[in-house]
Amino acid sequence: MALSGIGEAVSELYRNLRLSHYRNLFGQLREKAGSLSATEAFSAEVIYLLDKPTIGEFADFIGISQPNASYKVNSLVTKGYLERVSNDEDHREAHLHVTKKFLDYYGRQLPDMKSAVSSALASFSEQEILLLHHLFGRLNQHLAAKV
Repeated sequence: MALSGIGEAVSELYRNLRLSHYRNLFGQLREKAGSLSATEAFSAEVIYLLDKPTIGEFADFIGISQPNASYKVNSLVTKGYLERVSNDEDHREAHLHVTKKFLDYYGRQLPDMKSAVSSALASFSEQEILLLHHLFGRLNQHLAAKV
């Protein structure tokens, strides 16, 4: 298979994963008190994926000012999706932790993905699954180095 074919296949996989994610995400968003806006949902997910960042780390990662990041974080804290946890060594610094409420919200988006992957893998041989696991590991290492 040509390199461009692999690139197209990865692009299509990414597209399908994102579309599935957005369908689930918008299914969870509701216009009522305490619900997440799309921006809040994306912000909370980035914080979750960054694994307990500070507000400064969150702001730097998404390229916004610290006051703007603080505003987003305050909203998520007020709605119960995040909490600030003081750093034991430096009490001026706090790390952002997602709450059970966020994990429950986030987890409702994942079952469809797990089911789709399990269904697809059922048609693969054990050797193909091992190779795919190995290749995804290498691809993820490369992509993680770019983040």
